[in-house]
Amino acid sequence: MSTLEKLNKWKKERDAIILAHYYVDEAVQKAADYVGDSFYLSKIAAKEKASTILYCGVSFMGESAKILSPDKTVLLPDKTADCPMAHMADIGKIEKLRKEYEDLAVVCYINSTALLKTYADVCVTSSNACKIVSSLPNQHIYFIPDENLGRYVASKAPEKHMIFNDGYCHVHNEIQAQDVVRAKEAHPAAEVLVHPECTMDVVELADYVGSTSGIIEYATASRAEEFIIGTELGVLYELRQKNPKKCFYAAGGRQCCPDMKLITLEKMAYALEHMANPVELDEEIRQKAKKPLEKMLELG
Repeated sequence: MSTLEKLNKWKKERDAIILAHYYVDEAVQKAADYVGDSFYLSKIAAKEKASTILYCGVSFMGESAKILSPDKTVLLPDKTADCPMAHMADIGKIEKLRKEYEDLAVVCYINSTALLKTYADVCVTSSNACKIVSSLPNQHIYFIPDENLGRYVASKAPEKHMIFNDGYCHVHNEIQAQDVVRAKEAHPAAEVLVHPECTMDVVELADYVGSTSGIIEYATASRAEEFIIGTELGVLYELRQKNPKKCFYAAGGRQCCPDMKLITLEKMAYALEHMANPVELDEEIRQKAKKPLEKMLELG
């Protein structure tokens, strides 16, 4: 029996669905029932009737699914797969700023731990952050944990006083403007599509700035035939599936998340067979973390 056959056997026996993020390995995406960004997959997890969710991504994604689907078993193929940025905010600084600014709104990127979400007023995704921040009545906004996304939002909401946090996605942060310029020189007909987790000098070179799913949608709708991609290159699988006649080039830098690449078919099959690596959240934390997610749904 092949690994894929074993995986499908246990998926059926465990009444499971498999969710995979765009950044995991191509073989994992092929084996999944749904592929998407973290918020889309969490909504799928809540909507689907399966009792077990095998979440092929990093730990905060499994937590988000568990926050929204507490009665389901959420399994991670590799419990060590984590997102460093998800931890990059200091609770003490949040509390200090709340005392300093009476009308402060703590806006928390969904790419964060459940614990950090409990200190937020609202969560956002890369696709709805600008809309939600602009809609808030608060003048002072503390954006956590990603500084680059915060600065992009600030450029779209100049009426707000944005306070930035010293956090970043190492994959997007390593994409350098000079690399994008060189890629553009090599492929002058290509459009540049980048994620807002990139630094502002990279964002300013882009023809389109948006979430991973937004990049896929833009490339699919565009009449252009060549694209320079400024995000994790796991997205190339979906881009090529939807656009087999178009060409895609790396923007530069490493563009690979080693934590996402920890997910393998073997680990997926093992997790389902042994019901290994379940996501467990303290109920008080889960309830508190759910509030800013619900606020996001209300505003976004």
